[in-house]
Formats: sequence, structure tokens, C-alpha cells
Amino acid sequence: MSNDNALDLHHVHQCFQRSLKEEDDVVIEAYIDGYNELVKFLNLIGTVFSFVSSDVKSKIKVMEKHREGENAVYYESFKKMMTYEKDANLHEKNGFVSGSRTMLRLHRGLDFIRMFLKRLGEADEAMNTCTTCQGTYNETLAEFHPWYIRKAATLAMHALPSRPDLLKKVFGTDDSLTAAMTVLPHTLSSCDEVYRRVEQLYTDFDFHGLP
Repeated sequence: MSNDNALDLHHVHQCFQRSLKEEDDVVIEAYIDGYNELVKFLNLIGTVFSFVSSDVKSKIKVMEKHREGENAVYYESFKKMMTYEKDANLHEKNGFVSGSRTMLRLHRGLDFIRMFLKRLGEADEAMNTCTTCQGTYNETLAEFHPWYIRKAATLAMHALPSRPDLLKKVFGTDDSLTAAMTVLPHTLSSCDEVYRRVEQLYTDFDFHGLP
């Protein structure tokens, strides 16, 4: 059981490892379990990414409906979902909330989270968290956000605490932080593999441009 007041990287690692299916697929339920834990990172670093975490929650609710509906069998994995929606042209159907489009938003968010965590883990205590966060955001999520959100997010990042304070806020006690830094490389490796597989599937199905 993970702690609501701290990010459990071991839990993320386990979920993402469990999500790996065959050589190139990702199980949606395990992916979402891990993602739900990672979203704590956005909440714990402050209100700067509250707009992202609230959007994530709404997207996960959409996927829960798909996975509990009459066509749930098609929403077991990313590849099954994309094959089903593409073959039936559901990704272009008016009034249908596409699972592929919904998960694309989570996929983009994962890119930001994994990169920022990686840079936090590798940096020294003197790192400028604002500059690092802004750089990571500009390389990942920014291109998918309208100008006013980009502006507000970039300004809000100035409120980020120093690296030591930020890490303590995210991971809790000194012992928890030490344990987190030990497991972080393994968690990032799992995140990278999940991200790589999902990125390739969106490329294979030509779904990167879903509106």
C-alpha cells in the first residue's frame, strides 16, 4: 500500500514491469495503476501542475468506463485498443470518446514526469529547479498546450522549492528519500521501456496526431 503523502517509486516500478506484455505491448490496467502513483509527483511539487493532474484524473475515468463497458475486452492493452478503434474507425467517430486519444494525453504527461524525475535524481543540490522544470516542460508537454497555459505554467514554476526541499516534499523522510534514490534508476528504466513501447505503437498506428 503506497503512502498518499509521498511518491512510492517501488510501486511505480512494479506496476510498469507488470504492464509489459509480450515484446511490444503494454497492459492498460497496470499502466494506469503506475500512472496514478506518478500523478502524486505532480500534486506534491505544488499547484504548478494541478491543471495536468486534474486532466489526468478525468482521462483515467474515461478509461475506467471503457474497461468496464461491453467492449472491455478490447481495452486490455494498448495494441488491442488501437487495433479495435482503427479497424472500426472509432477514433474518427463523432460523439465517441476514443481510448487511444485519451491515453495519448497520459503518454505525453509520462514523458514530462520521467524526464523531470531523471534530472532531479542526477543533479546536485545547487540545481535550479525552476530552470530545470521549465526546460523539461518546454521539451515535452509545452507543444501540446495553448499559449495561455504555457505562460501560466512557466510563471508558476518560479515557486518551486530548492532541490533538497523538493525531494523531501516528494519522498518524505530522509530514510524514504535514501530508499527512493536507490530505486529511482530501476523505476526510470521501467518508465522508459513503457514509454518507448507506447510511443512506437502510436507511430505504427499513425495516432500521434489524434486531436
